[in-house]
Amino acid sequence: MIAAATTIAHEPDMRIALLLICVLFVGLTCGSDALADSAIVRDLPPGLHVPDAAKPVPGFDVDRATQAWLDLLSPEQRASSDAYFEGGYWLRLWKLLYGVGAMALLLLSGWSVRMRNIAERVTRTRWLNVMVYAALFLVANFILQLPLSLYADYWREHQYGLSNLSLGGWLREALIALAATFVLGTVAIAIFYTAIRRAGARWWAWAIGLVFAFSLFLDLVAPVFIAPLFNDYKPLSEGPVRDAVYSLARANEVPTAHIAWFDASKQTKRISANVSGLLGVARLSLNDNLLNRTSLPEIKAVLGHEIGHYVLNHAFMLAVYSTLVVGIALFVVHLLFDRALTRWGAKLGLRDRADPAALPLMLAIYLVISFFMMPLDNTIVRTVEAEADAFGLNAAREPEGFAMASMRLSTYRKLHPGPLEEFVFYDHPSGYERVRRSMVWRKENPSSSSAPAAPGDGQAR
Repeated sequence: MIAAATTIAHEPDMRIALLLICVLFVGLTCGSDALADSAIVRDLPPGLHVPDAAKPVPGFDVDRATQAWLDLLSPEQRASSDAYFEGGYWLRLWKLLYGVGAMALLLLSGWSVRMRNIAERVTRTRWLNVMVYAALFLVANFILQLPLSLYADYWREHQYGLSNLSLGGWLREALIALAATFVLGTVAIAIFYTAIRRAGARWWAWAIGLVFAFSLFLDLVAPVFIAPLFNDYKPLSEGPVRDAVYSLARANEVPTAHIAWFDASKQTKRISANVSGLLGVARLSLNDNLLNRTSLPEIKAVLGHEIGHYVLNHAFMLAVYSTLVVGIALFVVHLLFDRALTRWGAKLGLRDRADPAALPLMLAIYLVISFFMMPLDNTIVRTVEAEADAFGLNAAREPEGFAMASMRLSTYRKLHPGPLEEFVFYDHPSGYERVRRSMVWRKENPSSSSAPAAPGDGQAR
């Protein structure tokens, strides 16, 4: 990227930029999410609750059954869920503006150039001074992003009753994430700039390959080295849930060596499960909220969805698709970045595209482009999730469990968006779509029945 000679900003510029960041943070904190109300009972009660209109009887009506499931949420719960999710639309815009502002601050204040100069004084070896710059940049970016992160990931999550973390616990996890980013990010940025120096104007094509390789590498290391930094993973206890989980896995030829539960309740009230990793380190994980607060049909339905990701090889597919999306963005960055350097590079003290001090400029351009590519990215992920939904319904044969789990997720995801809204903002099918699909499956498979199970069937401990 680019290296620099002079700085163009002075202390007043830095004070003004910092003041703008503070004003933005206060505006976000005080001006949004007015509908959040701690008095609202956000969660649905434990257990499987099949509405009468959704039970499989002669003359079963899909639309009537779907509406009966949707009516499980009270008007207050719907309002709270809509406010939380719709507030997220604005939050994405604020994150873009804030991120671009933070990158502009690093450039206009001359901090990025100073960090590059420090790195060059530390070592004359190119890839090592890039690593030193990257380390300084990652720390500076963490500090600049901290106010918005506190609002979005701590204060707002508590406002809607979704987080169990104390402020100290949240900061501890933020620092752990910074440390992991520090280790991986400094190496990745150094490799990236090596590619830029060697590939010249075709750096973006090399970068696409590096993005793909790095995403696969993260899929391999995350389950083994990163996830355990935040949670404890333990084998499932003996009992009906373990029997059902292992039976479902074996029936779909999923390895059972790395099936575990993890203690997500120390961080969140959300239910979830996930499949992570590739090849021999693939892990299927269920969080303790899912195990302790839902029914066996729900657990099987969620697990069937996650097994679908594994069997359909979605981790690799998403790595390919995401790389293509990033590749498009990087090509556009290439076109705009060189022009920006020609116009403003000398004034900002930036040398050329291989100068690491220009990294904030490149990232600012990338943030803007990726923001407008969000609908494409969301559509890819939403399509993959819909495939896993279909697989899970056929594998677990628990449509009521799937509908119930979808309604639990809908306590913090807007239940029934408009078509354009879903296209732009949803990276998963909406709760309405998921419930309706499960009722279509029920109509076509009337003989398959979900037996209501007591809450806590899946005791993690």
